[in-house]
Amino acid sequence: MVDNPPFVLDVREASEVEADGYIEGSFNIPVREVLNNLDKLPGLDDAIVVTCASGHRGSMVMASLKMLGYTNVRNLGGGINAWKKAELPLVTGSIPEAPAAISTPIIADQALYDMLNGFLMGLPEGYYTVKADKLNELLVENPPVLIDVRSKGEWDKDGYIEGSVNLPFSDFFANMDQVPADKDAKIVVLCASGHRGAMVMMALRLMGYTDVSNLAGGLGGWKSAGLPVMGLVSEMGTFITSLPTDAGYYSIKSDKLNEMLVENPPLIVDVRSAAEVEESGYIAGSINIPIQDLLKNLDKLPAKDAKIVTVCASGHRGGLAMMSLRLLGYTDVVSLNGGINGWKKAELPLETGTPAAPVAGTAPEVDADKLAALDTYLSGLPEGYNTVKPADLNTELVSGTVPFLLDVRSQTEWDENGHIDGAVLVPIVDVPANLAQLPADKAAPIVIYCASGHRGAMAMMYLQFLGYTSVRNIAGGLNGWIAAELPVVK
Repeated sequence: MVDNPPFVLDVREASEVEADGYIEGSFNIPVREVLNNLDKLPGLDDAIVVTCASGHRGSMVMASLKMLGYTNVRNLGGGINAWKKAELPLVTGSIPEAPAAISTPIIADQALYDMLNGFLMGLPEGYYTVKADKLNELLVENPPVLIDVRSKGEWDKDGYIEGSVNLPFSDFFANMDQVPADKDAKIVVLCASGHRGAMVMMALRLMGYTDVSNLAGGLGGWKSAGLPVMGLVSEMGTFITSLPTDAGYYSIKSDKLNEMLVENPPLIVDVRSAAEVEESGYIAGSINIPIQDLLKNLDKLPAKDAKIVTVCASGHRGGLAMMSLRLLGYTDVVSLNGGINGWKKAELPLETGTPAAPVAGTAPEVDADKLAALDTYLSGLPEGYNTVKPADLNTELVSGTVPFLLDVRSQTEWDENGHIDGAVLVPIVDVPANLAQLPADKAAPIVIYCASGHRGAMAMMYLQFLGYTSVRNIAGGLNGWIAAELPVVK
C-alpha cells in the first residue's frame, strides 16, 4: 500500500464495512455485485487485492476474476479479521467512496461469465460457510463428508479433524473418485484459513453438487473455537500436559544416571555432533547419533520398551530427542538433565576419543506419518538448534529488542529462584491450555526458558509444530542465565 498500491476491492456488505472499518484506499463492491461492475475494476493485468471478512468471499471473487482473464489478482489471507489481528490501520465511521467506471470490461467467454455471475449473485446468507461450532454439532448429529484440502505436510504438522479425508488442493481434481458420486451428499470442505476451501466449494457447486459448505476460518477457526484436532500436533499437546512432574519431566540427573551405569546400564544415545563428542568427551558406553540423523537410525536403537537416555551438551537437544522418541512409541526414554555440561559439573568421568559405532539391527514398527514429520523437524534444525545464549538474549533486551519471554517452570520455582524481568509464567503442563497468553501473531519472537533447557526445548518444539515461526529456547535455562551473572527478579 505504500510502495506500489494495488486496487483493493472490498467485497463485504456496506453494513459490514461501516461497522468494522476498511483499508484506506479500498473500494467496496459487495460480492454479489462484483461481476456486474467490471467497469469499476482496472485492466486485466493490473494488480488487484480482494478483501472480505475472513477470506472466504474474497477467494471466490479472486477465482472468478482469474477465470475471466484477470492475471494479477490476489486475496487477502484471513481478510479484514487478519488485518485487525496484525494491528494494521482501518478507516472507521464511514464507507469508502463509491467506485467510478475506469475501464471497459473484456468478456472473452460469455457463457463462463454468465455462470460465474449467476453463482455470485445467488450466494445465500452465510455465503455457503459453516461455523466451527455448527460443524461440531453436525459431526455428532448428522456427519457430513469432511474434505480437508490442505497439503499432506500441513495435515501431518498441524493435525486434522477426526473423520476428515485429506485431498490436497493441488491434486483435488485428480482424486474426484474420492468425492461422493451423489451430488446431493452433504459435504464440508476445509483448509487452513478458508481460502482454498472456498475455491473447492465453489468448484463443486458449479459442477452440480447441491450441499457443499466451507468451514469458516478453516482449521485455524476450528482450533480457535477450542475444538479438538487429531494427529501429531494434538498428541504433542497431550504429551505436554501429561508430563510427569514427579519424574523430572522425563529427565534424569547426573548422579542417578551414574548409579544406573553400575547397576542397570541404559543405552546412552549422545545426540551431539561427532566434533563435539571428540572435543568434550563422552559417557562410557554411549553411542553417537547426531540429532539430525536420530530418526533415520532407529535400527541402531533397542526395542521400544528398553531404557534409553538421550544426551547432548546442555539438555536442549536431548529433550527434543526424548520427546520425538516417546511420540513414536518408545516408553522408557529420558534425557540427561543439564547434558554433558551438567555431568562435568558433577565431576563425573568422561571418555576421550570416539565412541564405538552403533550396531544396526531391525528398526521397530512406528507410525510412518509421525516418523516423517518428526524426522523432517529434527533434520531441519538450524545451526544453534534454535537456542539463544543468555548473554546474547541480554544484549537484545538491553537494546530494546524485547521478545515475548515465556517461563515454563513451576510456580514454586518462580517464587523461590526468581525470574527474568518481563517474563510470563505458564508451567509446561499448562502451555496447551494457555496459548491465548502468547502473541496473536505467530511470527512474533518468543523466547522460552525453564531451569536447565529440558522443558523449554519441549515447549519450543510444540509451539513450532503449532506454526509459531520465531521461537527460541535459552541455552542452559535460568541456571545458565544466573551462571552468566545476569539479573533475576524475585
